[in-house]
Amino acid sequence: MIGNVEFKVGDVVRMKKPHPCGSSNWEITRTGMDFGIRCCGCGHHVMIPRTKFVKAVREVLPKEEK
Repeated sequence: MIGNVEFKVGDVVRMKKPHPCGSSNWEITRTGMDFGIRCCGCGHHVMIPRTKFVKAVREVLPKEEK
């Protein structure tokens, strides 16, 4: 579990369980009491409660330099 981490819109996180499409990476699209996340593999959008999101996150991936 990730402790005291600030999540921002646009961050990409790796979740503990992969999505059925095979990707474990998700982009954060909304923060607050609920988190909106979009699968980086297939584009599926999901809203989940903050507590469930924080427990499911394995790591925040570093931003890619362009």
